[in-house]
Amino acid sequence: GINTEKLAFVMDLKNARRGRISEYAEKYKGATYTAVDPSLDHNPLWSHKADCAFPSATQNEIDGVDAGNLVQNGIQVVSEGANMPTTPEGVHLFLEEKILYGPGKAANAGGVAVSGLEMAQNSMRYGWTREEVDNRLQMIMKDIHKACLGAAERFGTPGNYVNGANIAGFLKVADAMLDQGVV
Repeated sequence: GINTEKLAFVMDLKNARRGRISEYAEKYKGATYTAVDPSLDHNPLWSHKADCAFPSATQNEIDGVDAGNLVQNGIQVVSEGANMPTTPEGVHLFLEEKILYGPGKAANAGGVAVSGLEMAQNSMRYGWTREEVDNRLQMIMKDIHKACLGAAERFGTPGNYVNGANIAGFLKVADAMLDQGVV
């Protein structure tokens, strides 16, 4: 498992040294690094038994084969930490199999939200504490969650976070356009 020491190592590795995550497996012998083999029709990373998956690297990282491997190995939660890391085929399989699936536009919104908070601080020439930023971020993420669930319910697909995120996002943009007189 991961602990404070290991997390600190990863943070230093990626943020300060810009190293490769394979170095983690070299330092912590119980860890496994799985390199991508481009000759395969799947990514071996997604073939391990796991409860949760957090695809966070690239677009189309998890395709239908990878999604099937995750489902077969007992995955319960997939939360995207990147822009569209799961192909439409993979998303369809997760929804069909009733996997708790958080699409990137909702699950990965925290980074964009914090950027917005930073811009607000800069424009006001004010600095919030880490706790204040975290509290504001938690409120934003809870609002996104409620908006996704509410939109899915309102438009006849209760519990479908993908539909809810798409609809809630569309409505937010459409309402802003109407408010600005664009439409």
